[in-house]
Amino acid sequence: MRIGIDARLTYYRQGGIAAYARRVIEALDRLDRDPAYVILHSRKDRLTLAHGENFRRASLWTPCHHRLEAWALGTELLPLRLDVLHSPDFIPPRWGARRFVITIHDLNFLHYPQFLTAESRRYYNDQIRRAVAQADHILADSEATRADLAALLDVPQSRVTVHMLGVDEAFRPLDDSALEQACQQLDLPRGYLLFVGTFEPRKNIPGLLEAYRLLRDRLPEAPPLVLAGRRGWLAEDLTRRVETLGLADRVLWREEVPQAAMPALYGAAALLVTPSFYEGFGLPALEAMACGTPTVVANRSSLPEVVGEAGLLIDPDDPQSIADGLYRVMDDPALAARLRAAGLARARSFTWDNTARIVLEAYRAAGR
Repeated sequence: MRIGIDARLTYYRQGGIAAYARRVIEALDRLDRDPAYVILHSRKDRLTLAHGENFRRASLWTPCHHRLEAWALGTELLPLRLDVLHSPDFIPPRWGARRFVITIHDLNFLHYPQFLTAESRRYYNDQIRRAVAQADHILADSEATRADLAALLDVPQSRVTVHMLGVDEAFRPLDDSALEQACQQLDLPRGYLLFVGTFEPRKNIPGLLEAYRLLRDRLPEAPPLVLAGRRGWLAEDLTRRVETLGLADRVLWREEVPQAAMPALYGAAALLVTPSFYEGFGLPALEAMACGTPTVVANRSSLPEVVGEAGLLIDPDDPQSIADGLYRVMDDPALAARLRAAGLARARSFTWDNTARIVLEAYRAAGR
């Protein structure tokens, strides 16, 4: 069997779907010596993701999310004679393989189309029905996404396999000296409240800022709130919101933190808060748990699946609920210790090798 995996996005991005593609390919390289794999790269990319004897690289001209991608990519793939093509970024080309496997990480764009750019709406909303109809099998990051596929797109659950994502081994508890050094490099105090993610509407940062204002009113000595990530769609108003709430000296922005510094960023925090309206998986919550950091997350979509009993759930529509969750962890050392221990134990069950084994079964099932 000849399997193609579309890894072109890894040239343009580091996190999110690009990280998923990268980790799955690396895990398959460790686990599988049977099928022949063709890893599809952007022609501009000089990085090779897999080095096993059954892996080869193909450099393609078609850029990600191009308006003619569905036709141009398929045409480029025809000479490769693929039995199965895996599209980790939802949308497969119209042809180019005998069978198609796609990964749908979330359906945020159907739930909240107002939170997307016009370009993203065109790419995802205009093509998702064709994508799920064409796919021979669908991988989803959570049971919540599988339920969304049935409710929003009438996809039978038998066509969808859930594969929870893994956590990189770099995410682990660090000693005090490593945490102190990282805090000095990032110019941060120890024990801050932490948000990690793209600064975009579905992440509910305005609601978090209002909750933090309520927390400060109740607990004036509350540590600063660190917003770590990168600016996304409609992020311009956040700085103004911080000033309006009188939090300019208590909200610390850290954009584009190096990946190598992320375990320490989590480890030096008093807690991680993820108040998103919607998450297909919520990898920062898993990474925080693996680092021994308590988590406070929204009671929405996949987040309760990820944290289980190891996280505190809040209502993202209610800033008071978010503030109460933050206060409970800050005010109750026993609760914080329990969440920390439970999170470490739970995170150990999430590995990329487990994810890749499920992916491999989907390839085999689609290729029959």
